Amino acid sequence: MLREKLHEYRIILASGSPRRQQFFKDLDIDFTIQLKPIEEIYPKELKGSEITDYLADLKSKAFTNLSAKDILITSDTIVWLDGVALGKPKNHKEAYKMLRSLSGKQHKVITSVSIKSKNTQQLINDTTTVSFKALTDDEINYYINNYKPFDKAGAYGIQEWIGFIGIHKIEGSYFNVVGLPVQKLYEALIKL
Repeated sequence: MLREKLHEYRIILASGSPRRQQFFKDLDIDFTIQLKPIEEIYPKELKGSEITDYLADLKSKAFTNLSAKDILITSDTIVWLDGVALGKPKNHKEAYKMLRSLSGKQHKVITSVSIKSKNTQQLINDTTTVSFKALTDDEINYYINNYKPFDKAGAYGIQEWIGFIGIHKIEGSYFNVVGLPVQKLYEALIKL
């Protein structure tokens, strides 16, 4: 459906995330992948979705030569716990610290998406509440050692082993936790 609707446009997904790329394939969208490195630094006063909105927009600003037929999609996801944003861990120690802090608690996963053309931009975001059981050190270390979640906000993927054994409740979009609020993106694209 989106393929026909967007056939006149060149959809550019600016994401190295294999999960986001798979969502675009599953939505049956023709797209190309273009990556431009940016430093993901945001003003410290931003909170929650302000952070992800800012970073999704920042990623879009790296693309300065969009044509009239280009639609650029950029995105960012954070885990929001007790007023602090958890990004991607750099190593085992950081991943352990993040998962230990999530253990036995509820947190929010926030994803923002920028949909940008030559003359317009729309920012959408979604928030899902996730509840973890109390995780043991053995469970945390097993997960980190076997799944190496260093490319994931909050050091976990809900679609992986830790999600199977550790997450007992979510409120909101599952796909948002994986990394893209697919239904909201679909609604925005179908209205173009």
